[in-house]
Amino acid sequence: MNTESQIEFNKVKNIWSELASTDYAKEQIKKADIILSERELRKALQDTTDSRELIEKLGNPPLQNVTEIREILTIAETGSCLTPYQLERVERVLVAVERMMDYLAQGKQYENALSYYDENLNPLLDLKDEISSQIRNEEVDDRASKELYDLRNQIVSMEETMKLKADQIIRKNKDYMADSYHTVRNGRVCVPVKKEYKFKIPGSVIDKSSTGSTLFVEPEGLAKCYEDLELLRIDEENEVYRILYTLTAMVSSYAAIMEENVKMMEKLDYIFSKGKLSIDLDCAEPSINLDRCIKLVKARHPLMDKEINVPLDFSLGEEGIRGIVITGPNTGGKTVSIKTVMLSCYMAQCGLHVACKEADICMNSSYLSDIGDGQNLSENLSTFSAHIKNVLAILNEVNHDSLVIMDELGSGTDPAEGMGIAVAILEELRKSNANFLVTTHYPEIKEYAAKTEHIVNARMAFDIETLRPTYEMIIGEAGNSCAFYIAERLGMPSEMLAVAAEAAYGKEAAKEYAFSGKKKSAKRNKGSRIIKNKKIHSTAELEQKFSIGDSVMIYPDRKIGIVCEPINSKGILRVQLPNKKIYINHKRVKLHVKADQLYPEDYDFSIVFDTVEQRKARHEMSRKLTDKVLVYNEKE
Repeated sequence: MNTESQIEFNKVKNIWSELASTDYAKEQIKKADIILSERELRKALQDTTDSRELIEKLGNPPLQNVTEIREILTIAETGSCLTPYQLERVERVLVAVERMMDYLAQGKQYENALSYYDENLNPLLDLKDEISSQIRNEEVDDRASKELYDLRNQIVSMEETMKLKADQIIRKNKDYMADSYHTVRNGRVCVPVKKEYKFKIPGSVIDKSSTGSTLFVEPEGLAKCYEDLELLRIDEENEVYRILYTLTAMVSSYAAIMEENVKMMEKLDYIFSKGKLSIDLDCAEPSINLDRCIKLVKARHPLMDKEINVPLDFSLGEEGIRGIVITGPNTGGKTVSIKTVMLSCYMAQCGLHVACKEADICMNSSYLSDIGDGQNLSENLSTFSAHIKNVLAILNEVNHDSLVIMDELGSGTDPAEGMGIAVAILEELRKSNANFLVTTHYPEIKEYAAKTEHIVNARMAFDIETLRPTYEMIIGEAGNSCAFYIAERLGMPSEMLAVAAEAAYGKEAAKEYAFSGKKKSAKRNKGSRIIKNKKIHSTAELEQKFSIGDSVMIYPDRKIGIVCEPINSKGILRVQLPNKKIYINHKRVKLHVKADQLYPEDYDFSIVFDTVEQRKARHEMSRKLTDKVLVYNEKE
């Protein structure tokens, strides 16, 4: 069984995790579980209350993710040199520590116990000031030391001198130059010399243009300057590394204190995340008892919309009551109610506030639940099999300090046998002396609960007048499923409801049900999807569609042709195209222009469709007997 997901505590954890800043706090939230020590639990709840108070009075604390600093501390302790970026990360964490101390110090005016955690933080001001004065924008600052400042000034001066000398050479030898400005190639200041004047400018060729017509020459006079510049850069680099190693050594010497700072910031992040969750879910601090009593006033499931959620008043454990059997309509909120009870207890025992007005909750050694059908095709488990497998696991683990919830007890099989199994399960739970809540529709179980010691009935109220549930739990009374009234509200005809009531309770009992009396029969959907018969066109219809001489377009080639033979019974017609005649299905032909718009009445189409030889032969055959024969080529 997975109780956390069944009661949706995993979803609460997701909301909770988003309120944390550090990786450590997020991991602790992910692993959060019930606390079994009363002392630890009371301390955890007080931390949640204190953090909420500080947030409400001082705003959100200045927390940030400080986990990455551990890797930087490890690098420093191994003797490696930290980069300016890593040193700035150290400074940023120290700034966060200092701000957190100021935040907590403000809370002391409210005598908040959490405020005194500032005594466990050390801002290491000397280290922070050293880093901030020597590192800026991920670089060692020019004024980190006097020597570095002088070296960088000398480097700038030397670079300017080299550029001025290069410009002087260009002006003096402008006839030899390919351009009027100097350039830097491979870190050296060069002048652009035309290839044919290569030997006019003494110096070293550093590069050439893509066409080869221009050579980039470092004049001899600049070579000595470049050597001096490189020596200055080496001295600068050495000074930069000296400063970085000095700061790294300081970080290493404070590594233990930094680690304590990180641990405390992570702990505070976890604590304040609980306070933020309490505010976001509009929760209240619960009281803790060891008397196996649970009392909730105006409790809500924290994931439900507060505007539509109906608060739940619930109590268990008074007068020796250990079990509650809840009945009522399917839409009445039974499942939500038992999940709300267990989730409230679970959150409280994790050190969190509870989404209710007041709460007095007992500590439980285990939380056991059976909710949902549990059907698993991969394991070949039916709904009933999954329920029984889960129930057996619960009965094997349950003890007198457990809280158990079961939804739709005994469902998923034959009603008579399911009822018997449900009673047997309840009897085992009663013997364990655990606190338990179950939901059911079996009337026999209601009777069992009514006459069995330490078990009581409860019902979810249902307004018969409005045919709507009120989502109110009434402990001490058994309820009805109200299935007939719900079915009527959802549109089931009264005739069907009367038959259902008679089949369930007999003819006489069925008369007691007062349905609306609307004599409407069940509507039978004739189906919105209709099978359409294929439309068959007659030859006469097709002949009217196309006539000899019609101009038509042939698809998909979109060629224009003239109809030369009418459509036959199979829907095939013949079309005259340039230099040939083709047979084609009428579905691939679209009328372009009717024949009566193209040709005069009684037009002789043989002029269009027959060759000259065919027309001569036909003319002779019409005047006298002749041995000529008319031959039609199928490819024409």
